[in-house]
Amino acid sequence: QRPRNAVGQSMAMGGAGGPGAPVPPVPLLLALALVSPWGSAGGSCPPRCVCASNILSCSQAVLSTVPSPLPRFTAVLDLSHNNVSRLRADWAPGRLAHLHALLLSHNGLSFVSTEAFAHVPHLRHLDLSSNRLRTLEENLFSDLTELEVLLLYNNEISTVDRTAFDNLGQLRKLYLGQNRIARFPLELLRDGSRLPQLALLDLSANRLRSVPVGELQALPAWLRDRLYLHGNPLACDCPLFQLVARGRRRRLSAVMDFQEELRCFLPGAPAPVGISILALDGRQPLNCSEVREAVLEAHLGDTVTLSCDTRLRGVRSRHWVTPGGERVVEEGGNGSAALLANGSLQLRALRPEDAGTYACWVAGPLLNETLYVELLVHNFTLHGPHDTLNTAYTTLVGCILSVVLVLIYLYLTPCRCCCCRGTEKPPAPRDDSINSSVLSATPNHATGVPGEPCRSRSASTSGPGQNGRFKVGGTPQPPPQHGPKAQRKVSDPDSVSSVFSDTPIVV
Repeated sequence: QRPRNAVGQSMAMGGAGGPGAPVPPVPLLLALALVSPWGSAGGSCPPRCVCASNILSCSQAVLSTVPSPLPRFTAVLDLSHNNVSRLRADWAPGRLAHLHALLLSHNGLSFVSTEAFAHVPHLRHLDLSSNRLRTLEENLFSDLTELEVLLLYNNEISTVDRTAFDNLGQLRKLYLGQNRIARFPLELLRDGSRLPQLALLDLSANRLRSVPVGELQALPAWLRDRLYLHGNPLACDCPLFQLVARGRRRRLSAVMDFQEELRCFLPGAPAPVGISILALDGRQPLNCSEVREAVLEAHLGDTVTLSCDTRLRGVRSRHWVTPGGERVVEEGGNGSAALLANGSLQLRALRPEDAGTYACWVAGPLLNETLYVELLVHNFTLHGPHDTLNTAYTTLVGCILSVVLVLIYLYLTPCRCCCCRGTEKPPAPRDDSINSSVLSATPNHATGVPGEPCRSRSASTSGPGQNGRFKVGGTPQPPPQHGPKAQRKVSDPDSVSSVFSDTPIVV
């Protein structure tokens, strides 16, 4: 009779004795095969690879193709640092339902089939960095609906199809740095509809000469915090400076960690020497100035929304504090302030006392953040029938009216009547002194005939060629006189006449 430990002794000897060696029972062999992941049920470890549990490492194995067959339970497949230049659709003939990480960096990879990922639908990490990829074809990654991290840096990519990243609803990190991309892929960020979970976009060290500053500034702060643009030949302008300056003020990682690498090139410079974007502050020829962030202007009666632009994701709670110290913590709020579902604060029917600095307190999973928004309320309405005029506009209109009135006074003299009225006084006789005072209160000696047509005074008193005025130093000819007045002498124009009498004083 064999001892009970005979099987164990034969297993200890390797299970391969001579013709008389004991053979283990078949159920025990099946049990051992099921326990070992590399048994016949799961496949064998490929040559020149290292297998550990569900990890298959074939790095630096001088492979030109993907080893086949691959174990079905493989969760991590490392094929980096090989010579796999083409990834065809049949590289994984069977479905690898457990594979969640595929590493293909440093392979000289220049071609990837659009059907290459059809058999790995649960892939979450894909590394295609440091290869020779030049284009990203249409719907190249559309089968990877669960992909979270995609590494494409250090390639030769210059063309990216607009649909290359479609259906990547779970993608969080996209690395496109150190390529030849000359157009900013704004469609990846606009509205957050194509890549709703994207939290990091690396476009550093490409060939971007301009970026859509306005659209980037409208992005949420948690995305701008991980938008890397350093190492690009950007053209210097003030909007670019203001974008980077705002990032420095908010202490965004993409700016704080790469301040020296954020450089631009002045237009028209003789030598293409890059300067720091932050050095454009007050520097010629652009003379850029930093714009205050989070300053909102409004008018009386308006409705405005103050955004709580936090860098934190997964915010647990937030509340606002008004300039008067009132806390707004519930949706709907009370009075004119209401907290919206997205964390913004809405103010309705603005009043002058609503102006001031509002604070948004944010509690994140690890850190807390406080944001400040300054609201300026102008003391006039922007629209409506009862708008008050701007002070500058009122001043301008007043000046114009004053000039018009002065011109009318100077050049538009009133019309003269053609006939004298019966109550008008006739002109003074010719024998009066020329130098008699105009302030004299004594009436004229002669009286006019009522109803006689008026005669021009300039015609009756002007000398020839004098335009209706007496020649200086001249003596007018006296008209013929009869009676006692005929003996009266005509006064000399140079004589001194009394100011308060119409009788001249003869010297």
